[in-house]
Amino acid sequence: MTLRLIQMLGTDGGRTVIASNGGTQARRVIGATTVYALAHAAIAAHSTLAAVADAFGYGEFVDVNDALRRGRILAPVDHPDSAHMLLTGTGLTHLGSADARDRMHAKAQSHTASDSMKMFQMGVEGGKPVHGKPGVQPEWFYKGDGSSIVGPEQPLTSPAFALNGGEEPEIAGIYVIAADGSPFRLGFALANEFSDHVMERMNYLYLAHSKLRPASIGPELLVGELPADIHGTARIRRAGNPIWEKPFLTGEANMSHHLSNLEHHHFKYPQFRRPGDLHVHFFGTATISFADGVLAQDGDVFEIEAQPFTLPLRNPLQTVPSPPTAVSIL
Repeated sequence: MTLRLIQMLGTDGGRTVIASNGGTQARRVIGATTVYALAHAAIAAHSTLAAVADAFGYGEFVDVNDALRRGRILAPVDHPDSAHMLLTGTGLTHLGSADARDRMHAKAQSHTASDSMKMFQMGVEGGKPVHGKPGVQPEWFYKGDGSSIVGPEQPLTSPAFALNGGEEPEIAGIYVIAADGSPFRLGFALANEFSDHVMERMNYLYLAHSKLRPASIGPELLVGELPADIHGTARIRRAGNPIWEKPFLTGEANMSHHLSNLEHHHFKYPQFRRPGDLHVHFFGTATISFADGVLAQDGDVFEIEAQPFTLPLRNPLQTVPSPPTAVSIL
C-alpha cells in the first residue's frame, strides 16, 4: 500500500515521524524526527523514502486521528531554517479553472478574451506535450517562505489590511534539493492555498499581492505517484455547520498540464535548485467558494478532504492586526 508520512509531537513534546499505510496501521519510525532528515538520508543512500523508513524500523502504533483532534500533528514537512523553504504555485492548470478566474478578470469588451482565458487556453493546447518535451509554461506565483506554512487544525491568519481570506483546495508537491542541485520529489500533500480573492478581482495585476498569505498543508505526505483522477470535497463550516460545500477534481486527468511540465518550468531556474532547500509547489484548483459568492468570516473552518489522503485538512480563519509599516532611515 502507498506510504504516508506524518510529522507529529509526542505526548512529551518531542517530534517524531509516523508511517501509515492508509488504514488503521500507523507506527512511529524509530529514530526519525523530521521528514526532511529522512529525505536526505534517502538521497545519501541512493534509496527511497519508503525503503529508508523500513530500514529505520517501526516502533509503537499511534492513533493519528486522536493526535489530529488534539492538535499534535504538524505540517508533513518543514525546514530547520524557514528561509530555505519556498512556497510557490501555478494557476489556471485545471480543466474548468478558467471559468471563475475569467469572471474575476474579464475585460469590459465582451468580445476580447481575458488574459486568464488566454493563459488557460495555452495550457489546454500545450500543457501536456508528447515525447518528453517541455510544454507551454504556466502562470506562476510566489507565496512566501516556510514561515508562511500552517499545520493542520491551526489558524489561517488574514492580515487586517486584507479584503478577503478564501480557500483554494488543491494538491501541493513537496521537493528537496540535493547537494548537486538536483530536485527530488518527496510526495504530495493536501493543501489550502489561501488567497485574497477580493483583492485579486480588483485588478489582475494584484494577483501577486493576493497570494502573499499563509497556506496550510497536510496532515499526510503521500509518498510515490499521485493518482491521475482525484475526487475531493471542500467545505466551510460556521459554528460547526456547513455553509458551503462543493466537490473538486484534481490529478492529471483533470488538469491541462502534466505535473512534469509544471515541475520543469519551476526548477528550470537555477535559484530554485539551491542545495538543501525545500519547495512546496501548489498545483492549482478549479473550485473556490468566492466564485459562488461566499465570503468567509472569522471563526469559519475550512475543511478539505480527498482520497487517497485519509485525514482531512482543517483550519479556522483568524484576522490578525497588520504589522507596522513605517520605514526608518539609518
